[in-house]
Amino acid sequence: MVSRLLLRLWPGGPAIGPGVPRRPLSAGSGPSQYLQRSIVPTMHYQDSLPRLPVPKLEDTIRRYLSAQKPLLDDGQFRKTEQICKSFENGSGKELHEQLVAQDKKNKHTSYISGPWFDMYLAARDPVVLNFNPFIAFHPDPKSEYNDQVTRATNMTMSAIRFLKTFQASLLEPEVFHLNPDKSDTDTFKRLIRFVPPSLSWYGAYLVNAYPLDMSQYFRLFNSTRIPKPGQDELFTDDKAKHLLVLRKGHFYVFDVLDKDGNIVSAAEIKAHLKYILSDNSPAPEFPVAYLTSENRDVWAELRQKLVSDGNAETLWKVDSALFCLCLDGFPIKDLVHLSHNMLHGDGTNRWFDKSFNLIIAKDGTAALHFEHAWGDGVAVLRFFNEVFKDSTQNPAITPQSHPAATDSSVAVKKLNFKLNDALKTGITTAKRKFEETMKTLTIDCRQFHRGGKEFLKKQKLSPDAVAQLAFQMAFLRQYGQTVATYESCSTAAFKHGRTETIRPASIFTKRCSEAFVREPSKHSVGELQEMMAKCSKYHGQLTKEAAMGQGFDRHLFALRNLAAARGIPLPELYLDPAYGKINHNILSTSTLSSPTVSLGGFAPVVPDGFGIGYTVHDNWIGCNVSSYPGRNAHEFLLCVEKALDDMFDALEGKTIKTASG
Repeated sequence: MVSRLLLRLWPGGPAIGPGVPRRPLSAGSGPSQYLQRSIVPTMHYQDSLPRLPVPKLEDTIRRYLSAQKPLLDDGQFRKTEQICKSFENGSGKELHEQLVAQDKKNKHTSYISGPWFDMYLAARDPVVLNFNPFIAFHPDPKSEYNDQVTRATNMTMSAIRFLKTFQASLLEPEVFHLNPDKSDTDTFKRLIRFVPPSLSWYGAYLVNAYPLDMSQYFRLFNSTRIPKPGQDELFTDDKAKHLLVLRKGHFYVFDVLDKDGNIVSAAEIKAHLKYILSDNSPAPEFPVAYLTSENRDVWAELRQKLVSDGNAETLWKVDSALFCLCLDGFPIKDLVHLSHNMLHGDGTNRWFDKSFNLIIAKDGTAALHFEHAWGDGVAVLRFFNEVFKDSTQNPAITPQSHPAATDSSVAVKKLNFKLNDALKTGITTAKRKFEETMKTLTIDCRQFHRGGKEFLKKQKLSPDAVAQLAFQMAFLRQYGQTVATYESCSTAAFKHGRTETIRPASIFTKRCSEAFVREPSKHSVGELQEMMAKCSKYHGQLTKEAAMGQGFDRHLFALRNLAAARGIPLPELYLDPAYGKINHNILSTSTLSSPTVSLGGFAPVVPDGFGIGYTVHDNWIGCNVSSYPGRNAHEFLLCVEKALDDMFDALEGKTIKTASG
């Protein structure tokens, strides 16, 4: 089963959130058509982005073996080492040469882009839980603006303004600034805009700024994953002007752009949303949305039946809508309820195939639930950040604003699906499967308030490395072993980059975890601190390598994909049980580094795994963990807390307290 996660975001990315000032050359322009007016065109750097490198085969094999070392006993490791040597000098060498030659012929893209799209779209598992993650917004700082209609109107307006700004090439390019005092300035922007797009990346590089790939952004809107037998397709219709709204399993559409492409007034959107919320129709007996939670081949067959039965136009309205706004009819009780609701809900009020669903509960709690095939977290998080900033700092309406005096009964169209008996049976079956699956998922959340980034950086430790080390210690305490661990890292610094894997389980984390968990009394505080420092240094090295496209996972994936595409027998490396083991990611992890994110999460990627979404804040660490039967998310979180307490004790010079597993 392939890994599917929120990606690990570019470390130290741009600060966007409450209290962060706007930059002069990307300032908001009042409740108008645009979020900002960047003088540097949005895609200015795209043509000159560097290409994702294909790693050297010997480097990939070395990194692969280093990652295998903590997972295998000596005999298994020697066997895998021999298999790797044969691969490197035989079939692997030939495949690598073919991959490099193919990459040279396709300079417009990256060697991973096509295979990665295919991997997602060919997967037949349901997208809900298996692929789609969620990220939740903080509440609006002004409490009265968290009224459902007010927040839905403001977020919808900000989302459409993001689209308009992007289409007009006025959205500020996504750039990672290592020295913002030089590169994130009006002076630099005035200069760089005159550098031809074919050279602009080099101009940014000279001032330590790294533009990021923005090729996925166009799929944010008007886009849907369409189920097809064998392999799905991505559909986009950027001419559509309507919004899709789901409430109580009913579907509504209304235009949010006029005939000239201008955004309709916020008062009009508010009026339409109030009208939808006033619809007292009972929930449909056969909610069509359940079908998007089905196995992809089953859904493809049922969708064809929908089309044949006269629903083609209705489906087009769903697929081509700017996005899906989901209005839930209940408040959020707590963080666990929030996670379950935003990750899967009850199956009736989401269209899981849309590029994203903007979900707003009755109390204004809001989140994005997104389909993962079309893109990764860099594009989603940029959109997320901009929508939060604009809707809270520059809201289109106030809670006191009056809705427009318009006839919503004419403007808002309620979509009705024609359902024959086969479709009704399909929906009933999908509902049963959905409910059975959701009952098996456990989610728990915990916040560690003893410290965060500030304290750890003073200790000269990587906050991310410490969080990952806590997960290693926790699993060792709970289950007595070190297992395959996945942390996703963006390669958006390269043209059509996607992600690379950081492998946090290492010989260093294994040694350190065993010292803390099994024999803390045998080591001095200084020795424990030294082991933590080695883990941090090695994790930092892995992170840098992954961000520069120098991991091993994507390279080996591409070589395997090439062998299959060319009908070459699968090399022994891929049949080695050790390869299966390292790709059975029991600890699947993703960090969310944005002050606008309150929480994020996803399901485990294997039945006996954990899905771990975490955030290291300035003074605390948050962790959101999911599991299926056979694993215990609550106990795991208690072990994570114990691990963090032990590490903080060691860093403060205190003796580690022994605790039974």
